[in-house]
Amino acid sequence: MIRRLHPQTVFAALATLGFCLPIYLALVNAFKDQRQILANPAAPPAPFTLTNLTRALQRPDLLVQVGLINSVVVTAVSVAVLVPLASALSFYISERPPRLKGVLLAVFALGLMVPPQVVLLPIVGLLDSVGLQHTYAGLILANVGGGYLSFAVFVYVGFLRGVPREVVEAARVDGAGDLRVWWQVVFPMVRPATATVAIFLGLWVWNDFLNPLFILGPLKGQTITTGVYLSLGTYSTDYGQLFGIMFLAAVIPVAGYLVSQREFIHGLMSGATK
Repeated sequence: MIRRLHPQTVFAALATLGFCLPIYLALVNAFKDQRQILANPAAPPAPFTLTNLTRALQRPDLLVQVGLINSVVVTAVSVAVLVPLASALSFYISERPPRLKGVLLAVFALGLMVPPQVVLLPIVGLLDSVGLQHTYAGLILANVGGGYLSFAVFVYVGFLRGVPREVVEAARVDGAGDLRVWWQVVFPMVRPATATVAIFLGLWVWNDFLNPLFILGPLKGQTITTGVYLSLGTYSTDYGQLFGIMFLAAVIPVAGYLVSQREFIHGLMSGATK
């Protein structure tokens, strides 16, 4: 007897296929030559070739190497600033009275409601007025504000609800100030939240295209995402090299996720119960 598939199952399968198809195309085409890609983009690589990767790494403009280094630096510094800042702000908010806490969370909610594209031009104008336009410091400063910080604050506030009040009060009885309580007591207890926030923010900053394009400018610097854009030809495109650059751009974030996936999954499971 053939069992009838539920519509939810069919929808879930189609949605999964829709998410996996671009990843599959980028993966298989990174190891095929231009002729194979144009003939059948969905076919597996036959024969398998590493030419696209070597050609991408041997570009005279060092697009991949420079883009990867810049992306690593921008992402690492942005996350390194956002994580402790969001954690400290969340601890401060969680210690406020309920009414004030609600007002502060509503203010941070605005950072999630306003699309980044709406505030991009004002941010560019502000950075230009303080002399940080076309600089990596300006790009990192733009990443620290807005929706990235708001998202991190909401995640941390949810996790802080599960921190026992007795532990915080015991630290204060022992003479610890707010800063020491946050750094030595609260921050280590929300490590799963830190892993969740760091992975999400790291991926968002790494994949960001508009901020590097408008803040750095195409002639002043580049990240790996703007490097992919610059590799597109005006009249023709070397798709083999393009997919090779895309593959190399994905190696570092995937490796970072694999290293921290245990804490990430733990963070999602813990956050679901808050």
